[in-house]
Amino acid sequence: MKKDLLNILDLTEGEINELIATAEDIIANPDAYAHRCDRKKLATLFYEPSTRTRLSFEAAMYELGGQVLGFASATSSSVAKGESVADTARTVACFADIIAMRHPKEGAPMVAAQNVDIPVINAGDGGHNHPTQTLTDLLTIKREKGRLDHMTVGLCGDLKFGRTVHSLITAMSRYEGVDFVLISPEELVIPENVRTDVLVRGNIPFVETRSLEEAMPKLDVLYMTRVQRERFFNEADYIRLKDSYILTRDKLTTAKSDLSILHPLPRVNEISVEIDRDPRACYFKQVLCGKYIRMALILKLLEV
Repeated sequence: MKKDLLNILDLTEGEINELIATAEDIIANPDAYAHRCDRKKLATLFYEPSTRTRLSFEAAMYELGGQVLGFASATSSSVAKGESVADTARTVACFADIIAMRHPKEGAPMVAAQNVDIPVINAGDGGHNHPTQTLTDLLTIKREKGRLDHMTVGLCGDLKFGRTVHSLITAMSRYEGVDFVLISPEELVIPENVRTDVLVRGNIPFVETRSLEEAMPKLDVLYMTRVQRERFFNEADYIRLKDSYILTRDKLTTAKSDLSILHPLPRVNEISVEIDRDPRACYFKQVLCGKYIRMALILKLLEV
């Protein structure tokens, strides 16, 4: 029976740990994986703009010896003619062995998965889920901290529309001893379903604050996010909130010496470029981890 990845909860904690272990083995022994996906094809169906996610999927498949086809914009496909997600997926399944889909509408990858017999990976659907970014985040944290349990994780910025935030909270809530500090303006707090269904129901310790400076000293991981213009209906609200949090060198003076700073990217100006040279900055390491964890995921879903 084929397996899809639509939500991080589609993977057990054991499966996540297995993927991380495979990714770390790929990092250590890349040549051993160079032909694992010979004659296999990945279709990247990206209805929304993407740099890191799409290119890391493509790089992952190429480094496994496979091939890539697909589109980077809905306007360059038959979607522009009105073709449905289901029909596009059925068509692409005639040519490919596995699909990675990004779509602005929540649930679109699920529709695709229900209509094809090949694995479908959700590469981001609206403000809902981004499970492969979460796997990327988990691999990065594991490599930086040596563990995924017993730590305090701060999430800062757009917690309302940030699909990476929702998925990361859901995933890390399964590890023992993880506390969350949720840092956002009032208008961009985490959705009620994440607060109730994940944190409260799971009895996960969390606090909400408006102050990054107040939270900083207790954090082991700081996950910065941008305020996403594309999720706002009102331009005035976006302009008012977009610079709510800007991480500068001054704001790190009270931070732990081994703090890990992550960001799913792209950044706009929420992390000053002066932080890039700080050894605690992990966001470009995070990008590279994305390729390796997607290599591991492709191998798992194709049962190679």
